[in-house]
Amino acid sequence: MTTPTEQAVKASNVKEVLAYLVQRFPACFSANGAARPLKIGIFQDLAERLQDDSVVSKTQLRQALRVYTSSWRYLEATQEGAARIDLDGNAGDLIDAAQAEHAAKTLEESKAKAAEKRKAKIAEAKASVTTKAAVAKPAYKKNPNKKANIPSKGTKVNQKAETAAAAPAQPARALTPVASGTVVVGASVLLKLGQNPMPATVLEISKDDVTVQLGSGMVIKTRQDSLYQA
Repeated sequence: MTTPTEQAVKASNVKEVLAYLVQRFPACFSANGAARPLKIGIFQDLAERLQDDSVVSKTQLRQALRVYTSSWRYLEATQEGAARIDLDGNAGDLIDAAQAEHAAKTLEESKAKAAEKRKAKIAEAKASVTTKAAVAKPAYKKNPNKKANIPSKGTKVNQKAETAAAAPAQPARALTPVASGTVVVGASVLLKLGQNPMPATVLEISKDDVTVQLGSGMVIKTRQDSLYQA
């Protein structure tokens, strides 16, 4: 394990501070998986243990603790009857009903805010796609009324035959499937409907399902394996 002396570089952000705390106090802090409620007043214990440490400051410790204790996995672990732990992992006071209720309410509000942000992001992406489609669509120009020269029936048949004979067969375009896990909101892709691939923009991703919007404005829900590189 790296010692404070060997750790020469000072932590520059909250992520690095949390990683350092997990390294120094593995019985107390965790980087993933289930978290454990922390002892009340643990900041003072940290400040005392790390008073000669050059990697983190007290301000950084406060910020890191605020982020750690407001994470969803920490709030989910703050259940009534769960024991709070100190820096060495020793169990102490138990979470009471009021503390558990406060944690559950904070978790619910945090998830609601995240959902609102996600909705706003999707709405913004849809608005952007609609605006682009409106700009790309050419304005309809009405042709002036004038009498066209109508060819005879025989002429039409001959012209069609000549056109069909002159037009060479076009080879089908080779499509490259979009690699799994690379689809992101706002990306331009091709969606194969029938025989012809159509350009589309990704609006929402839910596991293997993807919601896209065509250039016409139509929104379609499909699967990622139906998408191809634009």
